[in-house]
Amino acid sequence: MIDHDGFRPNVGIILSNRDRRLFWGRRVGQNAWQFPQGGINPDETPEQAMFRELEEEVGLCEQQVTILGSTRGWLRYHLPKRYIRHRYCGPGPICIGQKQVWFMLRVNCGEEAFCLDRTDKPEFDAWRWVRYWQPLYEVVYFKRHVYQQALEELAPTLYPEGVPDRRHVYASPSRLLRQGYP
Repeated sequence: MIDHDGFRPNVGIILSNRDRRLFWGRRVGQNAWQFPQGGINPDETPEQAMFRELEEEVGLCEQQVTILGSTRGWLRYHLPKRYIRHRYCGPGPICIGQKQVWFMLRVNCGEEAFCLDRTDKPEFDAWRWVRYWQPLYEVVYFKRHVYQQALEELAPTLYPEGVPDRRHVYASPSRLLRQGYP
């Protein structure tokens, strides 16, 4: 399903643990890392799509997470021209990018519940926990702006006392602990 402007409706999922680290998944067979995400079917709400994608990509169900918040509206990114799939026949718009509703979730279960191969075509083959802003420096360039928008808008749901400084992303762990950064 592509809207009249050429954007495919999608959800993005930011999973956090009790230490406020974020789930960061490596795409199968690639050295590319991202948050879980996926399309919204015509008969689904964004929340329903988010729970479906969460189970398909990470193996977690609704009871194993708490929704902390979601973006107020759609966040959009354009695909680079080389990734745009042109139709050779038939009517309909060409997909030029994705529009996403992003969700911030807290994981309420142990890591043993994570299962990356729940489907025949897994999205991820590895994952790790990362500091809050780290994804901005590791995600593919054309998604960076939408990741920044989502992380900025949803940061207060995870950090009500104040959002962590981005300068700490690549600081050494021992220095961060001395400075009181989680």
